[in-house]
Amino acid sequence: MGILKTFSIVGLTTLGISLSACQKQEAESNSTDPQVKAEVKHITIGFQKSALNLLVARQQKLLEQQFPGAQIDWKEFPAGPQMLEALAVGAVDYGYVGNTPPIFAQAANKDLNYIGYEAVPNDSLTVVIPPNSPIKTIQELKGKRIAVQKGSSAHELLSKTLQKAGLSWTDIQPIWIPPADARAAFDKKSIDAWVIWDPFLSAAELDAGAKVLIEAGDFPQTYSFYVANPKVIQAHPDSPAKFLNALNASDQWIVKHQDVALEIYQSSTGLEKAVAAQAFARRIKPSPVKPLNAEVVQAQQNIADLFKQVQLIPNTISVQEKVWTPASH
Repeated sequence: MGILKTFSIVGLTTLGISLSACQKQEAESNSTDPQVKAEVKHITIGFQKSALNLLVARQQKLLEQQFPGAQIDWKEFPAGPQMLEALAVGAVDYGYVGNTPPIFAQAANKDLNYIGYEAVPNDSLTVVIPPNSPIKTIQELKGKRIAVQKGSSAHELLSKTLQKAGLSWTDIQPIWIPPADARAAFDKKSIDAWVIWDPFLSAAELDAGAKVLIEAGDFPQTYSFYVANPKVIQAHPDSPAKFLNALNASDQWIVKHQDVALEIYQSSTGLEKAVAAQAFARRIKPSPVKPLNAEVVQAQQNIADLFKQVQLIPNTISVQEKVWTPASH
């Protein structure tokens, strides 16, 4: 705003005009200032059956509290790769995925930003075999038909399992199918092993007698992630923090109302009560959602480097380049 260098009684009228013009200029400047936060009118959330924080946030309308007046839409996906495809084309604004889908998406030059993470329970992602399988060790996976969702966290677990067993991808027969189809193949005994996460894992254990061969907890800690379309962050720079606030409010609500949270989980997923209860029991409580730190970024980078080494992705990527950083206050 300009300041008059001279001030006199004669100049009062001029000053009044200048102040009026200055105020108008300031208002016009604010209306076009990119730092001014535009109100969020609409949000589309991508989720999976395992995303309890999001399920509770939907039922308790916690996102509506963070984004008053906004229309909140929800889209369910069978796995992370499908959800990230939708996010990349703008059909989803925020989503929840395992550790591997963002790496494949970034390697394919798809738009995304990591905004938060949760620790994955050790026993919620495993390689399972049929109850009467002769397989006793991971080395015996050689030559076997193994079902896995391509580009999912199960893909990463299988990659680490093969490496630990001294096997390569050419030593097995990967069957690239989503969880529902894999379950059908498992029941028909047309596959020898299946890499899967909860709640599909709990259902396979309780309904089909699936036996765990190796689990995520046999390796270093891994994480699941909340991601966003970068265009949404650019248009609404304060929205990721509000989204994380809603998730953490959901997590705190779950800890305080575990019986009701289990009912929400069961009704939202349509799972049998025993299956829902087992998957719910495995959840880390509390399970706070935090912006990524150096340790988590490095864990993701290690996966990306492994995938490049074994030629699962065509190029080296930098995970840090896709990490959203909260604004400092």
